[in-house]
Amino acid sequence: MGGVAGGVDGVVAEVARRLDAELPVLTVELTDFFVEVIPEFRHDDTVRRLMIASTSSNLVAIVDMLVHAIPLDRITVPGAAAEYARRFAQHDLSLEGLLRAYRLGEHRFVQWALRCLGELDLSTPDALAAAAEIAAHASRYIDQVIEGLIDIYESERRSWDSRTGAARAAQLRIVLENEGLTGRAAQDLIGLPMEGRHQAVVVWAGLDTAEPGRDLQAVSRLLQESSGRAPTTMLADDRTMWAWISGPAAPAPLLESLRELLELRPALRATLGAPGRGLPGFRATLREALRARTVVEAAPDVHPRVVAFDDVAVAALLTDQPADLRAWVERVLGDLAADDAGAARLRETVRVFLQSGGSFTEAAAQLHLHKNTVHYRVRKAEEIRGRPIGDDRLDVEVALLACAQLAGRIHPDA
Repeated sequence: MGGVAGGVDGVVAEVARRLDAELPVLTVELTDFFVEVIPEFRHDDTVRRLMIASTSSNLVAIVDMLVHAIPLDRITVPGAAAEYARRFAQHDLSLEGLLRAYRLGEHRFVQWALRCLGELDLSTPDALAAAAEIAAHASRYIDQVIEGLIDIYESERRSWDSRTGAARAAQLRIVLENEGLTGRAAQDLIGLPMEGRHQAVVVWAGLDTAEPGRDLQAVSRLLQESSGRAPTTMLADDRTMWAWISGPAAPAPLLESLRELLELRPALRATLGAPGRGLPGFRATLREALRARTVVEAAPDVHPRVVAFDDVAVAALLTDQPADLRAWVERVLGDLAADDAGAARLRETVRVFLQSGGSFTEAAAQLHLHKNTVHYRVRKAEEIRGRPIGDDRLDVEVALLACAQLAGRIHPDA
């Protein structure tokens, strides 16, 4: 092998020594490249210095591995690289961005090595053999380091979320529960301007969800993408997230976009409060979202996976005293409130009949029944109730709505 002793290993070591002499310049070139093509790498000065140290430590490790033929099983994540991965996690920057940098860095390193090979007096077969060896070593190094970085990043993400999440939740609960707090004091406490408009979203995972935390974090990112605003979030428990979309004006309608977001996450459900202004609105919109959740959980099969408070407001306002509600419904409907399929069918017919303005024809069209069937069921319902449904029509409509939307509270043993 012309000009270089030691066969392929000797050529690889020589290339590595040449790169070692250029490492200060190459480090600057690579970090500038990262900043240019990866948005997550545009840091403040302190984190930028750590990013440069991370890049430098990886380049040194690869060069040392090639020069000294260090076995791969002795390679660990360099300290600066590990710390940079932790900082990435703490700033909620994507793991994908970090891993992309390693793959781009691997490609750039191989390009440098090929340039150095071209400067040596080698035959084509020898140059190709050395190039293949360098590329294989660089790829195996990157694979091994990435494996370690993923563990470091995810561990730090969980730890950081736990630490910051608890503090954030405590601050938000103070804002929500301390009635004597001013809007300015609330803004200073949680760093969120209160004078604008706020809309709350409550998202929760089913009990059979394997990793609810990961799903809830994903929804937080999706909320930001769909609304164009970074949500204020807190974990109310390990399966429930409260989020607010805030800004000078009311956010764009979220109902349809949230339904689209949850299409790929069938284990999740969500409810929304109406937009509210200022600190009172910040609190009220969450109360509405929580009330809507109570409605959904009382009859989950009846409601879609994403529900707005305004669509279930009447039922939601009846959720605080279930025993009193149940007694009132039974008083209004009599035996028509019974927990059986026949009574439920009659209630639904009467509810649609009343919503249709008392039109048997319109109710029949909505229910896909013959008009005479609707007429029979309404008369049967009045017979079971013991008095005409028009005598106290508003009470009847509200009681029927409660039975339809709050089945679990009207019939808790069903």
